[in-house]
Amino acid sequence: MTIIRLIFANISPHKLNSKFRFLQIFTASFQAFSHGTNDAQKTMGIITFALVAGGFQDTLEVAPWVKVSAALAMALGTSVGGWRIIKTVGSKIIKFEPASGFASDLSSAFVIIGATLIKLPVSTTHVISSAIMGVGSAKRFSAVKWGTAVTMISAWVITLPITMVLAALTFIFVKMLFL
Repeated sequence: MTIIRLIFANISPHKLNSKFRFLQIFTASFQAFSHGTNDAQKTMGIITFALVAGGFQDTLEVAPWVKVSAALAMALGTSVGGWRIIKTVGSKIIKFEPASGFASDLSSAFVIIGATLIKLPVSTTHVISSAIMGVGSAKRFSAVKWGTAVTMISAWVITLPITMVLAALTFIFVKMLFL
């Protein structure tokens, strides 16, 4: 965002917004693509491991129907439940302008693609939210609604321990049923 502001410092905000509004079509598409490259891999891996563990498949090769299922599940999940996340991330952290949307889309897409290329699973929600907070901070530190950011980060921090406890309890319950 800082680089964009430096490069386009002498252009009127109206002209700048119209240009970046158009460019956001491409960065939003790039971000959607990067999201699929990272999150879909995790889903397909879990399904494939379950198929191998269940004896339905002998290799770790991802079946075509698993790829299609993962893509459809991501598309359906985003279209049905994604609006709440988009609303929070897109309006409750900073006041967006086309240039800031462009900057956050582009930077988060590069981070996600970079993680995918080195085979590192990342939370796309964390990456995108962090990019948005970074864009807001580049404008003015006070431009970020830190109350919303703290709530989101708190949820991220408590998710892992709660998931571990629930997984342990589920394991104990299943073990008691079958042993």
